[in-house]
Amino acid sequence: MEHEILALFEEWNAAAQSRDPDRVVALYAPDAVLLPTVSNQIRRNHTEMRAYFVDFLALGPAAVLEDYNLRELGSVAINSGVYTFTFASPPPGAPRVVTARYTFVYERRGGRWPIIEHHSSRMPEGEPAGGP
Repeated sequence: MEHEILALFEEWNAAAQSRDPDRVVALYAPDAVLLPTVSNQIRRNHTEMRAYFVDFLALGPAAVLEDYNLRELGSVAINSGVYTFTFASPPPGAPRVVTARYTFVYERRGGRWPIIEHHSSRMPEGEPAGGP
């Protein structure tokens, strides 16, 4: 199951790198919740998620998992840890590389594993990825 859960992240990462917000949003269940990295607004439906991803994907994000924890709980799978984003087109003065904590929660629905919860938050300034 570990390989399958990691493949779900790679599918999300590839969708993000495509810069196509509809491709990314399609990976989320209709009732999913997104607590995004660079927005204070909680996104509770595909319309709100798409609005977030239009702006986020314009930055050209590519993520690498630095540390991860995988769990399968029946029809639910969780991938949490630390990832680092490198942005191809950051805004002037913004960092090109951002390390963040994340949690993806997936639920098996009809043979698929859509994302039902996604939380991502920047690491505190000066805190290394492997720190406390």
